[in-house]
Amino acid sequence: MASIREKRPGYWEVRVFVGYDDEGKPVQASRTVKGGKRDAEKLATQLASQPAPNSGKLTVSELLDEYLAHKGPSWSLSSQRDYASRAARIKTDPIAKRRVARVTVVEVDRWHLRMHDDGVGPSQIRNLHTLLRAAFGQAVRWEYLSSNPVASANPQRRKKVPRGVMSVDDVNAILVAAETVHPFAPLAFRIASVAGARRSELAAISWDRVTDSRLTIDRAVTTDRAKPVGDPERLVVAPTKTGERRALALDEHTQSLIEAARAEREQYSPWVFGEDQTPPSPDKIGWWWSRTRKLSGIDKAWRLHDLRHWSATHAIAGGHNVRSVAARLGHADPTTTMRTYAHALEGFDQAIADTVAGALDGDGEPNE
Repeated sequence: MASIREKRPGYWEVRVFVGYDDEGKPVQASRTVKGGKRDAEKLATQLASQPAPNSGKLTVSELLDEYLAHKGPSWSLSSQRDYASRAARIKTDPIAKRRVARVTVVEVDRWHLRMHDDGVGPSQIRNLHTLLRAAFGQAVRWEYLSSNPVASANPQRRKKVPRGVMSVDDVNAILVAAETVHPFAPLAFRIASVAGARRSELAAISWDRVTDSRLTIDRAVTTDRAKPVGDPERLVVAPTKTGERRALALDEHTQSLIEAARAEREQYSPWVFGEDQTPPSPDKIGWWWSRTRKLSGIDKAWRLHDLRHWSATHAIAGGHNVRSVAARLGHADPTTTMRTYAHALEGFDQAIADTVAGALDGDGEPNE
């Protein structure tokens, strides 16, 4: 038997009894559909024909554990760490104790609202939602559920505050202050600025990756936090976040700094920022940043990753096309670059207006 109601004009909620769980309690499937009443009735018929849930007493928390155990071996260490952290965050909410078969779209929406009220940022809410949606999607494939209620819920989009960008003075202040923190720090931050390298990628740069005025970035150092501190296998050299290989051109000044460092340190370590045969820890480079930022006097909100944003923003603002900047950053899809650095593209708006108006006013080249 189906229950259909119009939540708001053009949006219908459909609830259908689909069976009983292992405790003999009735289970409903709930979905929201956009359209007319006939669309809602059609959905109700589809839901009613699907098999009953097979999740039994499985809770959301237990489903997350099963999902991570199932997918984890195919993820990089950094992804395993990130998803485990997100799962732990979800488990702090009451939704984690709910039976999987009894989670509804309404409850997922209420979970979104609780996170927002707790001060969780929009991007983190989206990340947590994505993980829960994937876990429930796997539950459908395992035939624990007949439908995915998380997929029918969408985090509300909040007003996005434009990303700030460090100034040239900020970056220069960092490069100067870094000289008093560690001998390797100025070069690390210089490469982060001109090449847009991530912290883990900086740690993985070896001398053989710098040849013919080009820097090859194809690896990253990840910390395996499941192993004890001091374990030599705690640091793992693996492919980059996107698995992409980038061969980046370097300016003459950066090249000269690298060659000077090579002459002084290559005999001691194969790693540009290493002190022995083991790669440096990304955490060590992070500590250089924290100390340098404090000494430089710049805003304490700036992160090491903001040097990457500074590099991309100035490249785009300087007139370089987005596809080239995306390739330099290692973005698999240029749309990621366009979305992240939309603020830099705004600077072209006046030039576009002048070009188009110039054609209308007879200042441009005539069409052949």
